[in-house]
Amino acid sequence: MAQTEIPETTFKRVMLKISGEALMGPQGFGLHPPTVERIAREVKSVHDMGVEICMVIGGGNIFRGLQGSAQGMERTTADYMGMLATVMNALAMQAALEQLNIHTRTISAIPMDQVCEPYIRRRAVRHLEKKRVCIFAAGTGNPYFTTDTAATLRANEMTCQAIFKGTKVDGVYDKDPMKHDDAVRYETVSYDDCLAKNLKVMDATAIALARDNKLPIIVFSLDEPGGFKGILAGQGTYTRVQG
Repeated sequence: MAQTEIPETTFKRVMLKISGEALMGPQGFGLHPPTVERIAREVKSVHDMGVEICMVIGGGNIFRGLQGSAQGMERTTADYMGMLATVMNALAMQAALEQLNIHTRTISAIPMDQVCEPYIRRRAVRHLEKKRVCIFAAGTGNPYFTTDTAATLRANEMTCQAIFKGTKVDGVYDKDPMKHDDAVRYETVSYDDCLAKNLKVMDATAIALARDNKLPIIVFSLDEPGGFKGILAGQGTYTRVQG
């Protein structure tokens, strides 16, 4: 059922969080350029509405720190490798956006000056004010923190009005809708219910950080063409996580 609670003018600055897996398309690993371009066009459609956009992209299509750790690699090293994977994804998205004439900055929590900008909060805010898309890479710069937590941290620092979490399904369900035909989608769900029921919206640290700062999380399908723009225009299907 379509929802109409979000009028076009509600959000002026948002965080879009997507997984690294979203960039690999049908090939199962790495980057799939047509998929990257499709997502970039979704971002452009929202940018064209005058919305200021931050992005955080995971690195699971290239390397996932937890998997490396599970296979015997030292956790800190594995997490740093995962952070570097997010930089590669951010650069790919930057290139796709700039081909669409969207001025974009990749901003890394780990300094690598020849490749992208270091994270300086006031400079990043200024980029947003100039209508540049800011892609925050390398997580928080610290091991043991996920890109979900990094997205929530940066969204708070940039004073975003919501986090848009693009997934493969059109919201938050009481169980995996890919496995259970009787799964029920929530229209809205509280932060505490997400934590208590382990609903897998984001990791617990990210949910708690959003809750403590009253930052809503809007979960929607990234695979639905026009879905990101549609929600901002007051249409579409999604779940809103709030207090």
